[in-house]
Amino acid sequence: MRYVSLTSWSLNRLLGPLYWSKWNQQKKDIETFIDEQPEIHSLLDLPALLAEKGFQAMEIIHPHVPSTDTEYLKKLHKATQKAGIRFYNLLIDYGDITNEDPVRRKRDMDFIKSWIDIASKVGAENVRVIGGDAKPDDKKALQLAALQLMELCAYAKKKGVGVLTENFHSLTSTSENCLFLYEQTDITGLISDFGNFSGPSKFQSLSETIPNSTSIHVKALSNKDGSINKSELLQCLDLVEQANYDGPLTIVYDGPNDMWQGIEEVKEIVQRYII
Repeated sequence: MRYVSLTSWSLNRLLGPLYWSKWNQQKKDIETFIDEQPEIHSLLDLPALLAEKGFQAMEIIHPHVPSTDTEYLKKLHKATQKAGIRFYNLLIDYGDITNEDPVRRKRDMDFIKSWIDIASKVGAENVRVIGGDAKPDDKKALQLAALQLMELCAYAKKKGVGVLTENFHSLTSTSENCLFLYEQTDITGLISDFGNFSGPSKFQSLSETIPNSTSIHVKALSNKDGSINKSELLQCLDLVEQANYDGPLTIVYDGPNDMWQGIEEVKEIVQRYII
């Protein structure tokens, strides 16, 4: 069954400050820097708001979580349960599991594990782990990514959380590398993001990763005037249908126009592919 989901990134100008994680090479540690944004909606109100608008699931990027205090996480979990919506995926937007610096690599792995703990507490079914920032032709890094993902999968399994990776960042910018990590590790599945493959091989790459995906990020490209490139989006969604994909179709609106308007425009198209 396919159903409509939304990532919190689609509302990145409406959900308040973003708490980005960044490596400080001088201090050899991870720092948080704040990107101030208007808080039109609070994260605690998001599950009910999405349910009201007809979404069956949501994915939240970790920088949108304003507090990791136990009480706040309980409130978020309760809000999700009360809304009757699935917290399908917590998107961990930091961590280079293939970094050559062993100090950073260890620190990043610990960071990811801490967010797996958080995912478990808030009732998220999965976490998205970035495959790595190494170059896509770095076979040694690809093997390292597989080993690191296996460690994270074992850790997450004890917490009742699945691990996904995505065609996101350098190492997993090719379908070949995505499929290698899918086949050589215990990850629950891939995320195929329509906007993260590019060039003449884009549709071929998507056709290769979608059959092994448990989440699709429906990211519509924008035309020069800011409108949605509907024909390109339909081509991508046709690949989903051809693969008999079963799972969430998660809208990722990243255009310059009104965010809710853009989301609803993409959602209207996505609804044609819901079975």
